[in-house]
Amino acid sequence: MLKFSDLGLSAPLLGALAAEGYAAPTPIQSQAIPPALSGRDLCGIAQTGTGKTAAFALPILQRLATMPQRPAPHSCRALILSPTRELASQIADSFRAYGVHLPLSTAVVFGGIPIGPQRQKLAHGVDILVATPGRLLDLIDNRALALSSVSELVLDEADRMLDLGFIHALRRIVKLLPRQRQTLLFSATMPRAIAALAEDYLDNAVKVVVAPAATPVERIEQGVMFVASEQKRDLLVTLLRDAAFTRVLVFTRTKHGADRVVRYLVGTGVEATAIHGNKSQPQRERALAGFRAGRARVLVATDIAARGIDIDDVSHVINFELPNVAEDYVHRIGRTARAGDKGTAIAFCSEDERPYLRDIERLTRRSIPSMPLPDTLQPVHVGRTARPKAAPSPAKRAGQKPLPPATAQAGSPDVSRQQLRTEAR
Repeated sequence: MLKFSDLGLSAPLLGALAAEGYAAPTPIQSQAIPPALSGRDLCGIAQTGTGKTAAFALPILQRLATMPQRPAPHSCRALILSPTRELASQIADSFRAYGVHLPLSTAVVFGGIPIGPQRQKLAHGVDILVATPGRLLDLIDNRALALSSVSELVLDEADRMLDLGFIHALRRIVKLLPRQRQTLLFSATMPRAIAALAEDYLDNAVKVVVAPAATPVERIEQGVMFVASEQKRDLLVTLLRDAAFTRVLVFTRTKHGADRVVRYLVGTGVEATAIHGNKSQPQRERALAGFRAGRARVLVATDIAARGIDIDDVSHVINFELPNVAEDYVHRIGRTARAGDKGTAIAFCSEDERPYLRDIERLTRRSIPSMPLPDTLQPVHVGRTARPKAAPSPAKRAGQKPLPPATAQAGSPDVSRQQLRTEAR
């Protein structure tokens, strides 16, 4: 079996990995680390949860450590761009953990919190800076940061950055970087836009593909429960009575929907918390810390958190509402079965959501097995060819079913995309 010591990593890094409990590299790590250590540009395509952070963090730490120099004031030596605040924080934590035995400094900057303390962090310069694009440009515009000393650039979750509308920010940032640099690009999928980005920003890059794009991790046991919209909350509570649901991530389409689910769960005695764009950064961090520590058994999240949550031992992912973008389903369920573990993903599908399920099955090239409802719930027939019904009148809605998912709160695709940009910034 391949070991981290076989990849050419230094003793300080190997010691940190051992302390973290990592015994053997994942496929993306074993294929990406050697060329990255040698200074090659790299394009890595791999599923979420496959260890991409270590695949770029370890080579960067070793390369910076072998070129000891103090960063100039208001500068950084390595720049890692991330689409969301949560992911940026977790990447920075990983750099600190892997580099615990190295004399390298790490800082993280993102929006949603005051910019003053972040400017102070950068005043003396840092070796490694993890940033979201929006706040990075704010700091550059405020003359708190210059990118002229960057020798290592990472674009993490590049496809998500494009989805969130960061392409113009990326172009502006790259123009401020030295031409002579190492660039590592990582993405879960390889659409045409990402291929074009790689062509523009990478030089003679090594391409590493460890899994077919947008294919769920095979270790995840998937199932779908056909249930009426008004029965979903009762179904969720019923499932959570099973002790096997030890750490559960629940996805809704909207922020208000997430809050409603949390209120219902708390009202039934289930400890739950929510994370979404209407939460302040301290609230987000407290919610994640509580979920990670086990104080909250259930975390209810919107899609903005689908790629930003990296928490071990998530036993179940529940799609309380199916996403209207099939690729988001893949990113959601990728929060379980991480680092070689197994996991379960359960989708709740109302009649109006059947087209979304069909899109997911077409994308993943597999039929998701139907799961029976608990005996306490009346079975609801949802035909495999059902189509969305017209939205009921307000009078009917008052005592009957809610609006179809495509119109209830989520808004138009353009509005949703703008919401995502705001949350990510």
